[in-house]
Amino acid sequence: MRVSPHLCFNGQCRDAFMAYHRILGGTLATMLTYGESPMAHQVDSRWHGRIVHATLQSEGIELNGTDLLSTDNIKPQGFFVTLTVENSARAQQIFLELAEGGTIGLPFQATFWSPGFGVVVDKFGMPWEVNSVEPSASA
Repeated sequence: MRVSPHLCFNGQCRDAFMAYHRILGGTLATMLTYGESPMAHQVDSRWHGRIVHATLQSEGIELNGTDLLSTDNIKPQGFFVTLTVENSARAQQIFLELAEGGTIGLPFQATFWSPGFGVVVDKFGMPWEVNSVEPSASA
């Protein structure tokens, strides 16, 4: 079993996933618009350019995304997408890139459980926790 966050946007899915791809690396496995999908004939043509499904696969994580058809976007609440990164310098770099244009809730810093941890809501409204762990000496 695995958990794959499914992030919902109001027209920013493509931009968000392009940014996440730049920041996290990996593979954009899917970037399908409503107009390209089998359900195109069921969706008003004004929505055809929006993303019905995006998938980013990177270092053991899979992020999924969509643009909601309703203009009543569901504001994310009650969760964070938590990234645990081996290497504090890389974790801090990811944190700072996610923070560009966003809001920092807790600056990236050492904690009692981590050599580096920070909380941010990115410019697309997604809440992130970036946690670092140092590789074990035996690795």
